[in-house]
Amino acid sequence: MDISASAVKEVRTRTSAGMLDCKKALLDCNGDIDGAIEALRKRGLAMAGKRSERTVGEGIVASYVHHNNRIGALVELNCETDFVARTDDFRKLAYDIAMQVVGATPQYLSEDERPVDCEASVAEACLLSQPFIKDPSKRVCDLITEAIARTGENIRVGRFARIELGC
Repeated sequence: MDISASAVKEVRTRTSAGMLDCKKALLDCNGDIDGAIEALRKRGLAMAGKRSERTVGEGIVASYVHHNNRIGALVELNCETDFVARTDDFRKLAYDIAMQVVGATPQYLSEDERPVDCEASVAEACLLSQPFIKDPSKRVCDLITEAIARTGENIRVGRFARIELGC
């Protein structure tokens, strides 16, 4: 089957995967763009699982202050190398997660940290389980998994803090 360059470009635009990976996914899915995107997403999950044991010793601290200057957040986002930590993609991810902390008010990083007696649901209380505020079809952990697939490195949120004036 012949795959058009426009189909490869669309899959690449929507997933940020490499051109050869996009073409292979399209071939595997008989030219179905949505199927190729889903296949790449699953492949990214598999890649993230393999990398989850790697040490994350580098990273950045990102901040977000809401436009009214009354709420802000700091997020520590870790990765394996300083090379990845300096990329615009990584910095944008850290900024988006800090914005998520301000907008969605998570109390815990993950379900593992959430106490049993917590009345809030996992999706409300845990940062990694929350729907992403810019795209509710994705969770925050999905954003991190996609970044792992793009960079080829393990990425983790180390910790976060939310500060609100008067609270």
